Amino acid sequence: MKYSFYNLVRNSFSYHENWEKAWSSPELKPEYDVIIVGGGGHGLGTAYYLAKEFGVKNIAVLEKGWIGGGNTGRNTTIIRSNYLWDESAALYNHAVNLWEGLSSELNFNVMFSQRGLFHLAHSVHDMQEITRRGYSNYLNGIDAEILNQEQVAKKIPHMNMHGRYPVLGALLQRRAGTARHDAVAWGYARAAENLGVDIIQNCEVKGIDISNGKVVGLQTTKGSVKVDKVGLVPAGHSSVLADMAGFTLPINSVPLQALVSEPIKPILDCVIMSNSVHVY
Repeated sequence: MKYSFYNLVRNSFSYHENWEKAWSSPELKPEYDVIIVGGGGHGLGTAYYLAKEFGVKNIAVLEKGWIGGGNTGRNTTIIRSNYLWDESAALYNHAVNLWEGLSSELNFNVMFSQRGLFHLAHSVHDMQEITRRGYSNYLNGIDAEILNQEQVAKKIPHMNMHGRYPVLGALLQRRAGTARHDAVAWGYARAAENLGVDIIQNCEVKGIDISNGKVVGLQTTKGSVKVDKVGLVPAGHSSVLADMAGFTLPINSVPLQALVSEPIKPILDCVIMSNSVHVY
């Protein structure tokens, strides 16, 4: 099924009750060439590009909950590439480039809105930090504008510039914005299934079978399955799955909590973030 203006109009006459399911709920097969553990944006994206770019045919994505119900549906929704280090800037700028064409690529509205991002500075140290980062972005070919207090006040007139955390300036990236990350998961799930990927929901991995140092199968809540290669993409649970496979990842998973609200037009039609207040 392809989403189009014609299909939107046609389905409006039936109150949009007759759309096909975006993806099905297949049974777990006895064997796969590749299994991706974790049905978030990264896991589904991995499966999609393996199928699309590398022609892998027999793939399954295992998600212990439902698609869009994990970390993918709980993050800050911010899309940006104004990072300091060259490696991070290159990775995230490539991601922004993908985001700009992702709705067309997947034929699914991921609601990517490049409304711009203001990274606020509340002290002289903050101004020095965002200036350093802004010049680094510029050298890496990433759009960045360093704004003083007057320029920020002009662009965001409703913001209190002289409160407990006075705003001295900001780093602006106009290409940055927001997206509906659960919609990204849905779009990737739909597109991946169209390429033959099995999307298996409510299927938790409980054990990993190893033979001669190689993964040969998984034990799940839906039964055992043989597999040639496994990709572990379960976000904060990566170390848990790695332990099942008998190795230790050099990372520690910790919870991150941030206060995030939605921009309300016309009062606030941009993204504002502050490391000092830790508010987005």
